[in-house]
Amino acid sequence: MDGLRGLLGDDSEPDGGGVALFVDGPNVLREEFDVDLDDVRDVAEAAGPLAVTRLYLDEHAPPELIQAAEARGYDVRVTSGDVDVKLAVDATELVLAESVDVLAIASRDTDFKPVLEKAARRGVRTLAIAPGEHGRSDALQNAADDSVVLEE
Repeated sequence: MDGLRGLLGDDSEPDGGGVALFVDGPNVLREEFDVDLDDVRDVAEAAGPLAVTRLYLDEHAPPELIQAAEARGYDVRVTSGDVDVKLAVDATELVLAESVDVLAIASRDTDFKPVLEKAARRGVRTLAIAPGEHGRSDALQNAADDSVVLEE
């Protein structure tokens, strides 16, 4: 994570909007990865101060998970539709509003590659966070300016 301090260049503080962290719950919070939401937040926070910290879940998410995430400072978004679509639309909307300096997406899903590419074209730095070596998407990692694989 120390290498992420330089994510924004020479200054460790972003000029304005900070970091927006979007977590794809169904793809990251799987038993085989044993991901801690605090670790995900710490990786994103290493890129600068967090402006947005969202966890996207489907309607089958247990209430205990929702409560635990909220207790850790996450804005939990539960959707009855496709989690990927909701996360991608929200992240793209935030990028287009020019309200963040860094977009961090925690997922193993290549569906978010276009979102990272759009952010990069808008001058927003991008960070892909993989839930573990087995959950790493090469396409997602390659589309991002920086990437981190959480230790399993």
